Amino acid sequence: MRNRLISATVGGLLVLTTVGAAAQSPSMSPAMSPAASMAPMTSMAPTGSMMPGAADVLSPAADLRASLDLMLGEHIILAVKATGAALAGNQKQFEAYGGLLNSNGTDLGAAIGSVYGKDAQDAFNTIWSAHNGFFVDYTTGVATKDQAKQDQAVKDLTEQYVPQFSELIAGATGLPLDAVTSLITDHVLQTKAVVDAQAAKDWTAAFTAIRAAYAHMQMIGDALAGAIVGQHPELFAGDPSTSGVSFRVALDQLLQEHLYLATMATDAALAGRDKEFAAAGAALNTNGTDIGAAIGSLFGQDAQDGFNTIWSAHNGFFVDYTTGVATKDQAKMDTAVQNLTTVYVPQFAAFLAGATGLPEATLTDLITQHVLTTKAVVDAQGAGEPKKAAAADLAAGRHMQMIGDPLANAIVAALPASFQ
Repeated sequence: MRNRLISATVGGLLVLTTVGAAAQSPSMSPAMSPAASMAPMTSMAPTGSMMPGAADVLSPAADLRASLDLMLGEHIILAVKATGAALAGNQKQFEAYGGLLNSNGTDLGAAIGSVYGKDAQDAFNTIWSAHNGFFVDYTTGVATKDQAKQDQAVKDLTEQYVPQFSELIAGATGLPLDAVTSLITDHVLQTKAVVDAQAAKDWTAAFTAIRAAYAHMQMIGDALAGAIVGQHPELFAGDPSTSGVSFRVALDQLLQEHLYLATMATDAALAGRDKEFAAAGAALNTNGTDIGAAIGSLFGQDAQDGFNTIWSAHNGFFVDYTTGVATKDQAKMDTAVQNLTTVYVPQFAAFLAGATGLPEATLTDLITQHVLTTKAVVDAQGAGEPKKAAAADLAAGRHMQMIGDPLANAIVAALPASFQ
């Protein structure tokens, strides 16, 4: 069952990491300094001595893979939040998420530049920014039913962006051009599928496509990380492809996805978009059972059931809070906050501490921060402040790695035989 969680994370590496490790030096000269922008948020080791193999989970190579995957996952989420706002005619929300999308792109560019130099960074930024613009064009064409504009955008994406970006990445990393081209083409098609479903208001299809597109970005990040580590082991010590690292990456990805699905659901609920809320809620529940299945595959059915009960309840408490915000029912809001802070937080902290050996007080602080950062998003959404809501959304999404990293490290340390 553990393979259900990690299979998607290692798919790209199985084929491409070996190629990256054996690749010749690219034509672009690498900058000989670690990629500071790729450094993960502070992680903590479990109490007691670290078990064999746990160090791999927090190695520089593992940090590179986790950071690239999370930034690329963040890209697709910010993109679909921007296209969703554009198609709904919410200009201020579109501008807020569009601004974050651009910043995410320059963060990725800086990460590339820290390894391959300024010329590579500039080339990345130019191509990446253009592809964001082409998707804006496509979304505009869909919104206005302008088939010519849609066709031109698809042409720009497939005949300009895909070959340019594929050649840049293949040239720098030594990855096979056809494999990179296939990955980038899939990214284009999957993002297009999200926009088409959003425009059709087929919310079940939209959230299915969002989850697929989000998972696919990890295949790109995994391939890049494997190739970069293979070229520059002196900068990124460790092995990014161990099963322990794959578990860390998958857990981080699922937790980040949880937060963004939750805030999509609350945004839809507050705006009275009932069908969209239902579809977002269903995707959020499936994400939760995916995390629960991963816990159960390692700790057993009782642990899986315990996790699912606590996790489902906390989703319900946030629905209660959102309903209170929407109806301006202060008593309902207060009860929901009380349930989150005095029921969910201590229950979940105790559950995780018992399973992992992490300090319960530290877990309590991390989980409380998750509650507060998510509440901040809902409050800003309810107040009709899209720029503030988008910034809080990004902060809450990034905070999930602060939970995922120490959990993964502690689990691998506690169960080393499961990750050999």
